Amino acid sequence: MHVVSGAARDALSKELLKADEEERFSSDFSFSYADFGEGAYLDRAHGHAATVYGALGIPRSVRAARNAHARENLDFHGAPPHAAFLFMPKFGDGVRGAGDIGMYAQNLLLSLTARRLGGIPQTMLGMYADTVREFLDVPEDLKLLFGISFGTADLAAPANSFHVGRIALEQSVVLHDTPGILDAQ
Repeated sequence: MHVVSGAARDALSKELLKADEEERFSSDFSFSYADFGEGAYLDRAHGHAATVYGALGIPRSVRAARNAHARENLDFHGAPPHAAFLFMPKFGDGVRGAGDIGMYAQNLLLSLTARRLGGIPQTMLGMYADTVREFLDVPEDLKLLFGISFGTADLAAPANSFHVGRIALEQSVVLHDTPGILDAQ
């Protein structure tokens, strides 16, 4: 994990915004909503977007406003004073390392919350892996998964006024010979 703050964070933000303007995308890992297919995953992604843009007062029909909000990722949403970038070595197909880093990131986010801080995972930052690697002087063999902006949360900000719901466990967990495990306690 590489962390930037202050002037370094601001300089990296400028580099990311420039890379975006020049359409220099360089993701280490593929991502496409088309891979979601029809169904639960795509529905969940659309539901998340509707919740976010609804809280911000951005209609789905106003693509320019949605794009402007997405670009705020490259400025770390303008508020948190720190940004962490999570890289992984490429061992095999990478899935084990990615799983470990996902757990590490979740623990980081929970630790921030326990300290009354906030954090936001930002997969969009991973779309500019070459820019981040070059700026932070990270070796090419380390692959960027995503970034996390963190600091004191502004709980009054519209972007912090919503919560994305969770699906019922019955929709994501298949039980085998475990009667009553999901019953209310």
